[in-house]
Amino acid sequence: MYERILVPVEHTPYDEVILAHVRKLARTCNNASIVLIHVADGWAARSINELDLRESEEMKSDREYIEAIADSFEKEGFDVDAILAGGDPAKEIADCAKRENCDLIAMATHGHRGLSDVIRGSVASELRHITMVPVLMVRANPGLSPPTPRPAT
Repeated sequence: MYERILVPVEHTPYDEVILAHVRKLARTCNNASIVLIHVADGWAARSINELDLRESEEMKSDREYIEAIADSFEKEGFDVDAILAGGDPAKEIADCAKRENCDLIAMATHGHRGLSDVIRGSVASELRHITMVPVLMVRANPGLSPPTPRPAT
């Protein structure tokens, strides 16, 4: 079904929900490969290329975080790549999906509505308008423990 799944992570508790879901989905899809992406969107991350800046401490932390996730997936037998990008999250995710030949974007959503989306914006909402790649949105509630994935058989 799906061969290459792009998974945006935020470096927040919301990530655990989508990562647990993608583990099951990728196994169901004949061990689809996984591309993890984190889009750092601070000032340094948005300006790093134009101003030839070094990675900020936040970006270094983000890189360690995404690489640790990739390592855990690799230990479970998945083919996984980890990408740290900088800039506008929705645009970077859409561009990555195209560049990496992903056939699904699977992401956690916060479930904001109305004024909260207007004030904060919604990466998921913007992304679904600019990509032709199907987007699977899994509503996350970090206050609840994510389901424990069962070992592969």
